[in-house]
Parts: sequence; C-alpha cells; structure tokens
Amino acid sequence: MEIELLRYLRSSYLHVSFERILSGEGLHLIYQFFRDTQKNEPTWFAEQIPTGDPAALIAEAALKGKPEICVQALDLFISILGGEAGNLALKTLSLGGLFLAGGIPPKILPKLRGEAFKRAFVSKGRYKRLLSQIPVSVILNDKVGLLGAASVAATMVKSSEP
Repeated sequence: MEIELLRYLRSSYLHVSFERILSGEGLHLIYQFFRDTQKNEPTWFAEQIPTGDPAALIAEAALKGKPEICVQALDLFISILGGEAGNLALKTLSLGGLFLAGGIPPKILPKLRGEAFKRAFVSKGRYKRLLSQIPVSVILNDKVGLLGAASVAATMVKSSEP
C-alpha cells in the first residue's frame, strides 16, 4: 500500500518525503490517494472537506469509525508514522524514549496507543527486541516548539549580556 501511495504522490511531486506525508497535508494526501484509487468517498463527507480543515475532519471521522475511507487514511498514516518513528529511534539509539510532538499526535492518541503504531514501530527485523524496549510518549502541549525557541532565545540574550 505504501508503495502504491508513493507512486501516486510521485505523479504530483518530484520528491516525496516522510515530512510531506506525516503532516496534516499528508493525511489529506493519503485520503485523496484512497479516494482516487478506490473510489470510496461518500458524497456526504466529500461535501464537508472544502468547508473545514481536511486533516482534522478526516482524523475526527476516522476516530468515530466512519466513513471507511477516513479510517483507511488514518490507519495508513499511523503505520507510516510508526515505521518512521522506529527508524528514528533506531538511528539515534534513543533508549531513553522517543517523544512525538506537533499538532496531530495529541488528536489521534487513541490510534497511537493501538497495535498498528506499535507493530510498525518495532517491525525492524533483528532490532525488534531492542525497539520494543524503547518507550514512546506523546507531548500534549502544542506550544512545546514555541517554548523551546523562547528558552533558547532567553539563553542567547543572557550569554550576550556584559
């Protein structure tokens, strides 16, 4: 499925990165992939997309279990997120834990606690045991990036004072 998604996105984008997919825009792109390849978009939901934030609408609908296209989109998003989170944990050997931040993870917390994320996170062959010992947490404060930048700025100001 991921290879089919990649092929679909390559028809529109020269470069397809995890950053493009693992974002609000990415969730909408995954939804469009299912819409265009499986033709399973209900009219009632299609009418809602232009009126709001597509990613939020898709995620909310998926968490409620309807329509199926939203469930499929979020499930694939979760699987890709779990796989990439596992890759990053392995690359950095973050034995103390991996922290997911941003606007999306807190909103899809029930899905992140599910088996699909865990399975994709640890699915790294001989490293499965190692990855299964790394805790994954979701940062619930949506201002964490701003707080971090403010902290760095304050430190820079202090160090430049005479």
